[in-house]
Amino acid sequence: MLDAALRCNNKTPKPVIYYMAIEIEHKFLVNNDSYKEMACSASKITQGFLSRDPERTVRIRIRDNEAFITIKGKGEGAAHPEFEYPIALADATEMLSLCVPPIIIKTRYIVMHEGNRWEIDEFQGELKGLVIAELEVPTEDYSFTLPPFVGKEVTGDPRYYNSQLGIAK
Repeated sequence: MLDAALRCNNKTPKPVIYYMAIEIEHKFLVNNDSYKEMACSASKITQGFLSRDPERTVRIRIRDNEAFITIKGKGEGAAHPEFEYPIALADATEMLSLCVPPIIIKTRYIVMHEGNRWEIDEFQGELKGLVIAELEVPTEDYSFTLPPFVGKEVTGDPRYYNSQLGIAK
């Protein structure tokens, strides 16, 4: 645990530079579990969607003891509009009961790799076995190096949007 604490203490801030609430994110499948040894933290996330409409999703998320509501719009490539706000944990718990099934449960690992903050989501329940790595970047032309656990890029593939996971097609 000390190694993980040192990695967290030495990490650089999450590179979040939003212009007009635009999130630029790259998404990859994960091909091995080396991220677990590299992780500086892990959190349990429970999330549901009030709207799964591809034009606009509305997500309720509980991460450990914090809660958020997030509205995402349809984007181009790796960029899309996103607005996220903290909400009361009790409200989020209640709102999850209003969400369109399924509710998604995952463990999120944070890995710092060459100055970049990677989020690795290991899904549970019906999605067990699916592991996705995400990297938010400040610009579309931002250059980065892939960590050893990263496989095929799935950025822009709707099958891997959280809002579409677990939905029978």
